[in-house]
Amino acid sequence: MSIKVFIDQGHNPSGFNTGAEGNGLFEQDITYSIGVLLYDLFASNSEFEPRLSRPTPETVLGTTNSSSLTERVNLANSWGADIFLSLHTNAAANENASGCETLIYSRSSSIARGLATDIVEQLSLVTGLRNRGVIERPGLYVLKRTRMPAVLVEMGFITNSEDAELMRYSPGLFATGIYRGVLKYYGFI
Repeated sequence: MSIKVFIDQGHNPSGFNTGAEGNGLFEQDITYSIGVLLYDLFASNSEFEPRLSRPTPETVLGTTNSSSLTERVNLANSWGADIFLSLHTNAAANENASGCETLIYSRSSSIARGLATDIVEQLSLVTGLRNRGVIERPGLYVLKRTRMPAVLVEMGFITNSEDAELMRYSPGLFATGIYRGVLKYYGFI
């Protein structure tokens, strides 16, 4: 039986619940394209069955910020996903802030913690970005309301010129790093 991986490409392409901007990039575009690349990696491996929250660049989820988050969670829960990966780019007023990190609901969840640790380690290894570690964020809706282990991946800082350049020109590195983290967690590498 395949491992069901729900890939949530953070934010909507326009209107409400759009993401951060920096260095001429938009978070919702970065998360969409890296999500598609990640989907393709999982789809090429018979051990996995992936699904995207935004199957097309125009897909808008919900009608408000709140309903957008609810719809993402409901899609994953109703499908019966085994893991939930929410893709994001970080942003900071300090343009020197750099690196990748993963967020989980609670450190007491050993599955989510282990998965988040493997993802951030592999993402850092593949991209060369600093590993900022695993952070507990119990207030985030997509981490709190999913019925499966959920990890929010902050792939890099869109507000940092070097991180942004990597996202712009080498999005496949981010998809590969996340994919390898999942493979490592499940013992495939």
